Amino acid sequence: MLTKKLLAARAGLAALVAAGSLAATLPAAQAEGTVNIYSYRQPFLIQPLLDAFTEKTGIDTEVLFLNKGLEDRIAAEGSNSPADVILTVDIGRLMNAKEKGITQSVEDETVNSEIPSEFRDPEGHWFGVTTRGRVIYASKDRVEQDTITYEELADPKWKGKICMRSGQHNYNIALFASMIAHHGEEKAEEWMKGLKANLARKPNGNDRGQAQAIFAGECDLGIGNTYYVGIMMNNDKEPEQKEWADSLKVLFPNSGDRGTHVNISGMAMAKHAPNREQALELMRFLGSAEAQAIYAETNYEYPVLPGAEVSETVQSFGEIKPDSLPLAEIAKHRKAASEMVDRVGLDDGPAS
Repeated sequence: MLTKKLLAARAGLAALVAAGSLAATLPAAQAEGTVNIYSYRQPFLIQPLLDAFTEKTGIDTEVLFLNKGLEDRIAAEGSNSPADVILTVDIGRLMNAKEKGITQSVEDETVNSEIPSEFRDPEGHWFGVTTRGRVIYASKDRVEQDTITYEELADPKWKGKICMRSGQHNYNIALFASMIAHHGEEKAEEWMKGLKANLARKPNGNDRGQAQAIFAGECDLGIGNTYYVGIMMNNDKEPEQKEWADSLKVLFPNSGDRGTHVNISGMAMAKHAPNREQALELMRFLGSAEAQAIYAETNYEYPVLPGAEVSETVQSFGEIKPDSLPLAEIAKHRKAASEMVDRVGLDDGPAS
């Protein structure tokens, strides 16, 4: 039998769908002792983790996947929401969830001991689960150097040689926010103008698209996340992506000084979680060495738990030295970074 809470949530959803704002469906049931997960991460990416969690604890899970509008969905459901845990990528989305008031603070000794302070909200509203580096894809054939800095991307020697996706994408906004955090807005804007001048084309595509452009000779450098390289290297369904990956090497910017900018996939407890204790068990599990190893192997990401095992594929990229600046500090500059992208006209390409 459906609970009153779930029935009310479905009634609210019907109104939203009628208004054309949502198209996803709720989980089929909200079983007693089940953790209901609202996720921006596709189910196949997290299912191995959830299977291991259920086997270890006996607690079942239900996943609702949305590719957009997750925060608005939970806000619209209000106190009737069946959501227990939110899983997402990017510091911006985690901060957005907190700012919308759909998360609650979690103060738990186990979770805090597993997840370093730079990867969690100071007020306990979100926690990093894995990290990914925002790195430089460099042509093996055309780029001799094996080290680079973000600052160097504005050097005229790279004129016409850099490819990237939209500057307004969450991953790039986080990178630009980190540049503001380290250098201030004035110097960061000067740097962004230099980056724009060095672009080979108007920003477009996704991170894998930048690897494809390097393979095709359209550019020598691309900005992308580390885990996409692992995905391409092991993509049996689209073997041409293996060629893209083989054409490039991964350069970790600023390894000699402050370290490489990293972003996170993360978790938060929903504000009205009906199964709070079970949700807390899941959060503890996701920070554990067992779960971190599964996550790292499945998604080609870095564990946040110090000393946790990194997959052989990711190890093959080389060693990453993460920037230790707390993500909460970087996130403060996201709005300024977005405004800077528009002001500089980064997404217009190099000729404008």
